Amino acid sequence: MSKRLRVALGALGVFLAVAGAGYYWFVVESTMPANAYYELDIDKVRRMVAAVPGDKPQKIEFERVGAFSFPATAIVAGDGWRASEMPVFSYRLVYPDRSVIIDTALDDKLGGDNLVSFDADAFARMERAMGAASLIVITHEHMDHIGGLTVHPDLPAVLPATRLTQEQVDHPERSVPARFPEGALDGYEPLVYEQYEVLAPGVAVIKSPGHSPGSQMVYVQLADGSEVLFIGDVAWKYRNILVQRERARLVTQFFLKEDRSAVFGQLKALKDLSEAEPEISIIPGHDGEIVGNLVEAGVLTEGFDVADAIN
Repeated sequence: MSKRLRVALGALGVFLAVAGAGYYWFVVESTMPANAYYELDIDKVRRMVAAVPGDKPQKIEFERVGAFSFPATAIVAGDGWRASEMPVFSYRLVYPDRSVIIDTALDDKLGGDNLVSFDADAFARMERAMGAASLIVITHEHMDHIGGLTVHPDLPAVLPATRLTQEQVDHPERSVPARFPEGALDGYEPLVYEQYEVLAPGVAVIKSPGHSPGSQMVYVQLADGSEVLFIGDVAWKYRNILVQRERARLVTQFFLKEDRSAVFGQLKALKDLSEAEPEISIIPGHDGEIVGNLVEAGVLTEGFDVADAIN
């Protein structure tokens, strides 16, 4: 073997080793850190909710506004390159005398070519429901959760009912391409709280920064006593919780700019909660299978019944 060939083969070997290590690190590796921790005191949340009088929500409706499609490994690192659907949802809590919206999805202009499906009728129902809601809560400031709010045709009318957090207001760069119109938030007083806050009878928010600075979970206790925890995009799918694996670093580091250690702590806390209290329905941000299972179980109802919307 000539010296030139040996050098070429050696260089190729080094390149393959580096490329392989990079692929593993950015696409496959997702080990739960030994020190991962996040405090999720569900009993404290329950006590806070119990201290607020008033009728609790009677049912939870949802609209499936659209869907993205990502490689599985982008969702759960190491899961391969097959396409996995990422539905976009909005939820509505229905009370005897009011309604609450959790997340406002996005329109087809914001989603653009990234959307593989879009239901214009579902989005229109959600827009009408926003106008009648007494409270609008956003799990975090990414476009597929806050976008419907930013493009609402009568934003001044719905903003008074909207409880954006200080962190969500302070990080408009995380919402791009969704943007509030110039001056829309002038004089707006955002929600400021430490870890837990009750916003309405049966509804509390739980601060969970990591996926974004303004990420929060929404705890809901229905009138019949059943409990639901909307976790936003702490996990895109329930599988993230089951296998305790984050999204691929390629996604979290270069696109989402996540605090991975914070998200790992939240995944660990959610798994502990699911094992200790399996009766709590945990709903990740984009898990169509979980939503379908909860429809079958009678926990969720598909479609906003905007005819019964009460301000």
